[in-house]
Amino acid sequence: MGAVFNHFDDRGNAVMVDVSAKPSTIRTAIAQGSITVSPEVFQAIAEGTAAKGDVLGVARVAGIMAAKNTAGLIPLCHSLALSHLAVDFTCEVDTHTIQGRCTARTTGQTGVEMEALTGISAALLTIYDMCKAMDRGMVLSDIRLIYKDGGKSGVFSREEAT
Repeated sequence: MGAVFNHFDDRGNAVMVDVSAKPSTIRTAIAQGSITVSPEVFQAIAEGTAAKGDVLGVARVAGIMAAKNTAGLIPLCHSLALSHLAVDFTCEVDTHTIQGRCTARTTGQTGVEMEALTGISAALLTIYDMCKAMDRGMVLSDIRLIYKDGGKSGVFSREEAT
């Protein structure tokens, strides 16, 4: 059986999925991605000497703010009462890569995957924005869902999430 796209009505019009009959469950999603920067940018971020200030601190807040506003950015997403959001970074010295991870949680009738993906995307874009004067060749990559639980579809986990 093929995938069913439920964001369309019987006439092909885009619609928000009706989740009113679904039970509320605790739902968690984790998304991650990375940005590879020049050695100079990596050093400035790690040492906190970037001209625009605390790059990772600002990116963390930007990711949280973006995740909270997902329904305003993605047309058919539901507004969610988020109970937890976190954005964390790991700096990989040998590759000048900053790995980011966004965790989102709610108790509700629909999942938080889009919030986690939006959060990590905005966090990485913020790093790019704050450092672009030093390096316009930065590369954002590997933005993806690595874990989700809750709801009828159960648990999804990529190997690297374990």
